[in-house]
Amino acid sequence: METVCKGKEWDVLLSERDGRIEGALPYLIGRKFSLKYILQPQLTQFCGPWYNCPENVDRIEFEHRVGGDLAAQLNALKAHICIMHFSPTVTDWLPFHWAGYRQSTRYTYRFPSIADPDSLFQHASRVRRRHMEEVESLCRIEKNIDLKEFIAFHKAYYERRGKRDLIPERLIENVCTTAIGRGQGLLWGLRSDDGALQATWFVAFDDRCGYSLLLAIGEKAPTNAMTYLMWQVLKHLSTLTQAFDFEGSIEPGLELFYRTFGTTQTPFFEVSRFRPRMVQLILDR
Repeated sequence: METVCKGKEWDVLLSERDGRIEGALPYLIGRKFSLKYILQPQLTQFCGPWYNCPENVDRIEFEHRVGGDLAAQLNALKAHICIMHFSPTVTDWLPFHWAGYRQSTRYTYRFPSIADPDSLFQHASRVRRRHMEEVESLCRIEKNIDLKEFIAFHKAYYERRGKRDLIPERLIENVCTTAIGRGQGLLWGLRSDDGALQATWFVAFDDRCGYSLLLAIGEKAPTNAMTYLMWQVLKHLSTLTQAFDFEGSIEPGLELFYRTFGTTQTPFFEVSRFRPRMVQLILDR
């Protein structure tokens, strides 16, 4: 949180009993005009409750009690806008429903296990498996792409698509530097024989799961260059973590791209509350 919220206000709600932390809920809080808001930090797909449920305890009962406590603390912050994305591992949002929150189902695409990346590749669609030898003959994998070159490449990628890169350069630099410095990030790319960068991908990971955070592709990149780069990164990650999350997307083009890797569509909750109700009516227009 310190990395993705640098220069902003954030905190953690704790639910405790008998000196033991039973649950936690990190949040980013800000103010604009007269509105107080709690939103997802950028480059953070999930930021919901964490439960420290003991063994031999009814999990649902435990999560209802602890989740209810966290939801009550969240309400006490009196934010006008509150939007959070819960991890797919959180499958029960009832304590927040009872506390006045709404829920929308969103989807990400995951490999539950990347222990055998070659098998994953064989189960991907033919579209994803095409042109791999051609890409390999035209480009080479480059590990540890220069960060400034990556940021410029990422910005140019959005500009070509007629979009503005909404992720501040300083945030990209903070996240990449921190993750790579901790041995929990990879910034790989594909470079053609003429020295031009053709594709880049930044992923962060821990011992349980890897996450796709930032990618970009060059204007003249070979067909399926990004796919080739992704498979090479996944092969490397298979020795470092257990699963992989492509982090989205509900956008039609990206949804199809991630789905054709043979991934598993995985739902997660977007939980929100607006005070007063008029705020949501204005945002929905």
